[in-house]
Formats: sequence, C-alpha cells, structure tokens
Amino acid sequence: MISTPPTVLVFAANDPSGGAGLMADILTLASLGCHALPIVTAMTVQDSAGVQSFQAVDSEFLDEQARFILEDIKIDAIKVGMVGTVENLAVIAEIASDYPDIPLILEPVFSMGRGEELADEDLYSAMRELLIPHTYLVSCNSNDARKLGTEDPEEQEDLPLDAAAQRILQCGCEYVLIAGTHEKTPKVVNTLYSALGRVRSDNWERLPGSFHGAGATLASAIAGAMANGADIATAMQEAQDYTFQALSNAYRPGMGQMIPDRLFWARPPAEEVPTTVIDFDPSDDEPKTVQ
Repeated sequence: MISTPPTVLVFAANDPSGGAGLMADILTLASLGCHALPIVTAMTVQDSAGVQSFQAVDSEFLDEQARFILEDIKIDAIKVGMVGTVENLAVIAEIASDYPDIPLILEPVFSMGRGEELADEDLYSAMRELLIPHTYLVSCNSNDARKLGTEDPEEQEDLPLDAAAQRILQCGCEYVLIAGTHEKTPKVVNTLYSALGRVRSDNWERLPGSFHGAGATLASAIAGAMANGADIATAMQEAQDYTFQALSNAYRPGMGQMIPDRLFWARPPAEEVPTTVIDFDPSDDEPKTVQ
C-alpha cells in the first residue's frame, strides 16, 4: 500500500493570477511532497499587479469546510494566510484551539503588491488576541510585523524589528520569523525570534524586481517542512533555500509582479529545452519535423 503524504490544512483566499493565496500554497506544498487541503476564506478580483476587490466567504461556511476535512483526514500542519474578516479569524482560532497539537503557521496578509489594505485595526486586534495565542510560528515581512507590534500608527514606522517581534511573541506564539525584504539593506535578512530573543539570522542575495506571493511561498514551505517532521531549525533552512530558488527562477506572465516558480526543479534549464523546427516543402504531403 502506498503511504499517504504529509497533509497541510490551508486557510487562504483564491488568487486568480495564481501568484499568491491558495495556488501559491498548493504548489509549494506539492513541490515539497505534501498533500494540501485548501479551505477558501475569500474570493478575490486581482491580477499579478494587485487586488481590485475581494469577497470573504460566510464564516459558518468556512467552519463547515474545515470541520468536514478535520473529521476525515489526519492533519500534520496548518497554514493560515488571508482570513478576510474578523468572523473568519474567530472560526480559525476556535479550530486551532480544538487541535492544539497541530503546528499552525500564520502568514498575516494585511496588504497586497500595490499597497491595497486588506485589513483594519479590528482584524489586527483579533489576530493578536484570538489567533496568535494558538500559533506556533508567525511568518511575516517587516511592514506587517510592525503593524502587529503596535496599535499606534505613528509608532509603526520607526518600531525596531526586535521590539516588534517580542510584542508579537507576547501574544502567545512560540516563534516569529521576520523577512527583511522591505528593509533598506544590501542583503535580505530574515530573522527568527523566540521569547529568548534572536534565534538565528539568515542573509540572502537581494534579487531584482518584485514578487507576487513570496510570503505565501515561504510560510507554506515552513509548514510543509514541519509536516514532513522537520524541527524548527531544519524547517527554517529548508524553507528559505526552497523560497530563494523559487524566486531566482520567477517568471512574469502578466504586466505586474514576477511570480515565484514553485516547480523550478521540474523544469529543464532554458538551454536544454528542445527546439522543434518545422521544415515544410509544398511538394511534400506532410511537413518534416526536425529537432
């Protein structure tokens, strides 16, 4: 009998561009050998450049989606992205409290590529009070870390990341990973924190361009590594290595941001892609194919 791959329950919005949201999570987890169980929190109207609008699903419907799966399949990890509403967040928090032994990786989604705000202070507060206490690791960029770290808009801009991380940790999670993609540093510095302070910092080459779904890729890769049994140190290394490769091989299918190639390992290098030439002679019945 074939063994069942590790399973990850994913709460996120649908992104029609395939760059972020559920598609990013599913591709990342599949690439890491996991079986993703997607729970839709919202539907969005967006492209590779940003969000036009979104419509959150009804919280009772969200609860039913997840509960049916949880009663049927053993879950190895939970990954949470965009939740849409406070009511949806409360449902996810209650589910997390009912399954405390499943590690939950939270990727707070408060804004999108063009800066569109997808959350308000009520959602920030609910995340601090209801969901983070049931979270194993919060994975966010520096902008969102500052938003979670203080309710004072004037303090957010200059809040040191060490202080923001400690305030998030005080809400009840075990770890906070802050990605330095938005910081003005020569290299991208990703720092993992615990209640004891900085656990590790990893420096990565700052790649040109901007990426749609980089945060979802990193958070899902962490969830996938943990579902495969990795400890926190191994999960950090494997997830960051994978995300960097996905970003390094990103492509631009539309007019907006680059999209990480979560299946980079499955594609041949460009110079190895076979070229097919059609040699057509009008006197022949069939064209000749020349490799």
